[in-house]
Amino acid sequence: MNIKYDFHIHTGLSPCALEEMSPNNIVNMARLNGLDAIAITDHNSSGNVQAVMSVAEPFDLIVIPGIEVETREEIHVICLFEGVKECQHMQAYINEHLPQRKNKPSILGRQILYNMEDDCIGEEERLISFATQLSIDEVIEYTKRQGGIAIPAHIDRPSYSLISNLGFIPADLSFQCLEVSQYAKESVYQKKYANYKILQSSDAHELGFIGICDQYLNIPGHGKKWIPKDILDFLKTNQNG
Repeated sequence: MNIKYDFHIHTGLSPCALEEMSPNNIVNMARLNGLDAIAITDHNSSGNVQAVMSVAEPFDLIVIPGIEVETREEIHVICLFEGVKECQHMQAYINEHLPQRKNKPSILGRQILYNMEDDCIGEEERLISFATQLSIDEVIEYTKRQGGIAIPAHIDRPSYSLISNLGFIPADLSFQCLEVSQYAKESVYQKKYANYKILQSSDAHELGFIGICDQYLNIPGHGKKWIPKDILDFLKTNQNG
């Protein structure tokens, strides 16, 4: 069964995202673009995951809880989880290793927390768009302990990526998937990294980019209502090559 996905979407909690990236706007845009599954992946934070999941609950739209973690090597890693509880455990782990710097909204942008009516219920005062003190190995290991999957983000980009910062993929890092940005040619990277499943997502910071990559996963099934665990299990066990 083909599932149209976008596993890299920011809300207004990420200071680099537009304030229009609220739970209802994200869910409605995902539905308009025919998406079956999305992931909410704010920088070092899961603060708006539950609100987006609650908005999507009445619809046939899977919302995977996630966080885009920045490692101490300044590598962005998409961490996806089966449920909110596991995602919150990751959040607590990140909080222990995120520098105590205060956000400056007038310079860096607001970090907005929403309820499911798209009301602003507060702002994250701590600067979340910053490198944690966690190594990429530690991020992978803790994500796995929570039953999740860690995916190096936008490996084609010249910054904040595994390839740009390390120059190669270390053999001892346990990845099943790699992500490329909306600007990459997915087939080129799939050929180059044939031992990995290549995912392509929007990294949407504004509504117009949600679902722009038009990517699908062919997950075996019989038309049942999918849950995040089904997709994560597929990503963990289905590699190319």
